[in-house]
Parts: sequence; structure tokens; C-alpha cells
Amino acid sequence: MKISGRNKLQATVKEVIKGAVMAKVVMDYKGDELVSVITVDSVEDLDLKPGDKVTALVKSTEMMVIK
Repeated sequence: MKISGRNKLQATVKEVIKGAVMAKVVMDYKGDELVSVITVDSVEDLDLKPGDKVTALVKSTEMMVIK
């Protein structure tokens, strides 16, 4: 599979918190926490669970910087 996104981060799922429609997926990336909100259908289709090795793709039109 080819994809246009260039920011591919190999991470491990720490936690999956399902709501009625959306789910929060918490991942560990080299000691840093990444959080994604995706549909519950996607969580179930991917069979995501803690400990799974995943690739987080980051694609954004906005980046914020804080100091």
C-alpha cells in the first residue's frame, strides 16, 4: 500500500476508550504519548487493543508551536 503521508510514527497502543460513536486511541511513541480520535467502527475493523504495534500517520494543515 502506498500513501502520501510522510510522517509515519511506529507506536504501541496503550489504551482504547470507546464512546458511542468515536473512540480515543492512546499510543506510546518513544516515551511520548500520541492521541487519536477515530470512529468505533475503525477501532473494531482494525481490532485495536493495548499492546498492538501500529503506525500513526500525521497529516495536518496546521501546526502549533509553544515555548
